[in-house]
Amino acid sequence: MNKPLYEFFTNDHRRIEELLDKATENINDIQMDHYHHFRTGLLKHIKMEEKILFPAAQKANRGMPLPLAAKLRLDHGALTALMVVPPGPDVIKVIRHVLEKHDLLEEEPGGMYDVCEQLAESETQELLAQLKEVTEVPVHPHNEAGYALKAAKNALKRAGFDYDEIVK
Repeated sequence: MNKPLYEFFTNDHRRIEELLDKATENINDIQMDHYHHFRTGLLKHIKMEEKILFPAAQKANRGMPLPLAAKLRLDHGALTALMVVPPGPDVIKVIRHVLEKHDLLEEEPGGMYDVCEQLAESETQELLAQLKEVTEVPVHPHNEAGYALKAAKNALKRAGFDYDEIVK
């Protein structure tokens, strides 16, 4: 089965998961250098989807947004908000939960990647070339203020997740 876009993005999911695993081998002593690579890797992945993949699929779909795109964008907003706050055991648990649910929507048969693969088939090589040129997203230091976590919880709620329920 030849699915180059699907393979590109699912391989990137695995790379991001490995970075998170490495950063959190000891959840009570998060390796911040590895977490930084996870953080920038995740944000770059989101950028590739938002700036290249989703627009290409929408264009190929006669300008109509794909139904799943709205939910995935809410998830992206929630994950981005979680990248603002300092990582700790609860934040990591929530990140893992959201990534698991989110990645499934993209990777499952008939999911976002399959749909995008079919819609953008004639542009695959051009899209892969663009994706390989995407740069990392610059990040600021973590924001330890209470309002940052509150904003992340609100973003999670909009995406259909409940931070406090996940960490129970």
